[in-house]
Amino acid sequence: MADASLLERLAVGETMPMAAEPVTLVIFGGAGDLAHRKLLPALYNLSVDGLLPRTAIVGVGRKPLADEEYRAFAKDGVSQFSRRPIDEQAWPAFASNLFFVNASIDGEHGLAPLGSRLDLVEHERGLPGNRIYYLAVPSSLFVPTVQQIQRSRLVPPVDTETRNARPFNRLIVEKPIGHDLDSARTIDDAIADVFDEGQIYRIDHYLGKETVQNILVLRFANSIFEPLFNQRYVDHVQITVAEAEGVGTRAGYYEQAGALRDMVQNHMLQLLAMIAMEPPHSLDADVVRDEKLAVLQSLRRLIGEEVDRKVVRAQYSAGFDMGKPVCAYRDEPGVDPASRTETFVALQICIDNWRWAGVPFFLRTGKRLAKRSSEISVHLKSVPPILFNGDPARKLDPNILSIRIQPDEGFSLGISSKVPGPRVTVYPVKMDFHYGATFGGTTPEAYERLLLDVMAGDATLFMRRDAVETAWQFVTPILERWTGQTSAPLPTYSAGSWGPPEADALIRATGRSWRAL
Repeated sequence: MADASLLERLAVGETMPMAAEPVTLVIFGGAGDLAHRKLLPALYNLSVDGLLPRTAIVGVGRKPLADEEYRAFAKDGVSQFSRRPIDEQAWPAFASNLFFVNASIDGEHGLAPLGSRLDLVEHERGLPGNRIYYLAVPSSLFVPTVQQIQRSRLVPPVDTETRNARPFNRLIVEKPIGHDLDSARTIDDAIADVFDEGQIYRIDHYLGKETVQNILVLRFANSIFEPLFNQRYVDHVQITVAEAEGVGTRAGYYEQAGALRDMVQNHMLQLLAMIAMEPPHSLDADVVRDEKLAVLQSLRRLIGEEVDRKVVRAQYSAGFDMGKPVCAYRDEPGVDPASRTETFVALQICIDNWRWAGVPFFLRTGKRLAKRSSEISVHLKSVPPILFNGDPARKLDPNILSIRIQPDEGFSLGISSKVPGPRVTVYPVKMDFHYGATFGGTTPEAYERLLLDVMAGDATLFMRRDAVETAWQFVTPILERWTGQTSAPLPTYSAGSWGPPEADALIRATGRSWRAL
């Protein structure tokens, strides 16, 4: 029988936690920017929504902070970045779950203070010892952190049966995982020495966005769409992830990454895999991830001169943002004045399988573009040049299924319709769905869903090792080609535009054009 507190919560319409087992969440980099902006606000919202199981949240870092100081740090982050304002009545209950440990990954016993504090917190709060370790630190610290976790005996020796053991231990790894294929394998090998693959959750916040999750529902819960997702009916697919802001304070990271590593290797290839995958025979995490992996394995490699023909890179120059002048990338604080780091990339990709043979996928992403917008658009083939499409001077627009990921989450379908009146005049109209208008309220942030999935042990939205390395296999030859091109001038585009003319030429060479957003 359910306990009285649960019955009371259900009586007022609150939901049961998806992850019911109590857990201790340990955040390495707990006083860093990611924790401040994303993780702590997400955990707060889960708590307010009644979805967070009984949890202790332990931040770990070099900075000496008392628990109360860490709670103030968390409250500041929630005040600034939460999707809902702080509820002063709900805050004390959440804040009581927050703790901080000053510890280091250096030295033989650097994490000894963490081990002692975890034992104390879990004993005092009656927690069973289920632990999730979140690496909210630079990728260069992934290996030393997991090695120190092992030396400190914070997890039992790796074992294929460990994933089902109680209490459980899980690891969340932030992207990017490495900077090329070899470095990704080095990191994966080191992590595999400490954690079994079934314990590892490689997080990509894009996959936690509500509209991205809805891609599978849109495709496989509606019989009108799935029969059309193939080379017989689809002319091409466009995926755009546009950012209006510049590099900001992330120059140190971005100079080492660039748009191809930062966005394409993880976010955009995962979006491509979801829109192009075969129907899975079940929603089991590995079944879904197997189908996404099959898409990545089918990508036609771009090597040598093919990179020059099918990939465009560029860097933003000075321009305007909302009417205000902004500087060029090379003039941003912390950027090398001679930097060749790309802030924009566009690619033409082919998937060599039966479903998508001959259908080009066009990807583009960049900083300092005209506006913030992320969208997948599936462009169906034009109707034959007869009947209503018989006049060459008045060609009908092809049908387009647009999936808006941000900021206006939803999707639309463009169709042709007759204009009322005695003459037959065809006009394009939209069937449009907006999450906010239909369901109301604020859409949960991506990290809310993903953190909850880790607590529940659901790995569906997380990248497996083989998928990460397959994505790097596609991207690394492009990076190697660019490394050898140090003398050729790097194309530029004005801040506030939609990218360089070379990107327009890339898609125009196929008789198509970028969709206006």
